[in-house]
Amino acid sequence: MSAVPRSEKPVGRFRRMLDRLSSSQQDLESEELREDTDTAGCTRICDCHDRQIVTVTGTLRTVTLRPRAGVPALEAELFDGSAALDVVWLGRRSIVGIEPGRKLIASGRVSMSRGRRVLFNPKYELRPLGRE
Repeated sequence: MSAVPRSEKPVGRFRRMLDRLSSSQQDLESEELREDTDTAGCTRICDCHDRQIVTVTGTLRTVTLRPRAGVPALEAELFDGSAALDVVWLGRRSIVGIEPGRKLIASGRVSMSRGRRVLFNPKYELRPLGRE
C-alpha cells in the first residue's frame, strides 16, 4: 500500500470550520482580503514590481497627512492580505471616504520608495460600506 501524503489539507466543511476556529483574527482577515483580490481580478500586492501598471484592492490600514517636498500629501497604507502598499495623493489634505478600515480598488504605476511599494495619484474606486 502506498501512503497518502499528509501535506495537503482536507477540503471538507468540518476541516474548514476547525481551521477558522484555530486561526487568529489577523489570519482570518488576511485570508478574506486575499479572496477579495482573487474575485476582483486584481494583482496581489506581493506580486507587484517596480514600474508595473497594476490594479490592486485591499483595506486601508492607516491614513496620514505627510508633506512631500513642501507639498501636502495624503498617504494611506493599503493591505490585501499578502503585503502592504502606500497610496499617495499629492496636493491633497483629505479625500472624502479615504479613512482607515475602508476597502478600495486602486490603479496606477507602482514605484519603489525606501524599499516600499508606492502608487502616486492612483485612479481609485471606494468599495460600498455595506459589503464590509
